[in-house]
Amino acid sequence: MTRRAVVTGVFSYTGGAIARQLLDHGDEVVSLSRRPAPAGHPLAGAVAREPLQFDDTELLVRSLEGADLLFNTYWIRFPRDGADFASAVANSRALFEAAGRAGIRRIVHLSVTNAAVDSPYAYFRGKAAVEVALAETTSEHAVIRPSLVFGGREEILVNNMAWLLRKLPAYAVPGDGSYRVQPVFVGDVAELAIAAAEGAGPTLQDAVGPEIYTFDVFLAALARALHARSRLVHLPPAVVVALGRAIGPLVRDVLITAEELGALTSELLISHQPATGHTSFREWLPGAAPWLGRRYANELRRNWAETG
Repeated sequence: MTRRAVVTGVFSYTGGAIARQLLDHGDEVVSLSRRPAPAGHPLAGAVAREPLQFDDTELLVRSLEGADLLFNTYWIRFPRDGADFASAVANSRALFEAAGRAGIRRIVHLSVTNAAVDSPYAYFRGKAAVEVALAETTSEHAVIRPSLVFGGREEILVNNMAWLLRKLPAYAVPGDGSYRVQPVFVGDVAELAIAAAEGAGPTLQDAVGPEIYTFDVFLAALARALHARSRLVHLPPAVVVALGRAIGPLVRDVLITAEELGALTSELLISHQPATGHTSFREWLPGAAPWLGRRYANELRRNWAETG
């Protein structure tokens, strides 16, 4: 039976992975997007597009009508241009309420590992607040909490780590590098999200891979696969943030934020539950090495450009 699924962020990253798998299953996919598909995007001709206009409730409801499922990947990585985490929470609530009015059967929402309302990091508090808004809107929902996502040419964070390892003689590591990460493959995240759409009632699941690395070991594996000669240099996190700010204007982007480094060094990108993803980062690396980090992935250009 063909389902009609609305996916936010089809032309971005995790939303694109979800859309591809839904299409492979024979489902009809609608992209709810703030801007048109980039030129030449492989999904541009495969999905319908509806505008994601949070300030127009009636348009939002009409954009969702006739769909069975909503997969929500909308969020912001950092505050900018008048948008902050509080407004992103409000936008998310507006989307969930519109989905209810439109008759959406089930919402699958992508959050983040260790989201908590009392987190010291605004990003993680905001993610938790969205989970609360979702629960207050409908009991027919699933929350998927990914850790550090890798895989796919649309990815930003791991790609740019690889780019820095390729370009710089020394890579600045915040702190001692002994804190851990548990990377998860984007295709595994999509699989978990689509499986969660088949459930009933409220569900919550971490999306994490089968391997846990210290950050030093993670970077060393990445550098080895790329044949990069960049040396890992351990520096205080505040110095790494300052270096990121210095490089930012050169690439016309926000390279890293203090909150992101804080979450990384606080081990918020691991789970205390069994692994749910099955793809090995170490085994994925050799196949990705020819293209990974060859080009810098610009967050501002992709997600903060003027809408069309």
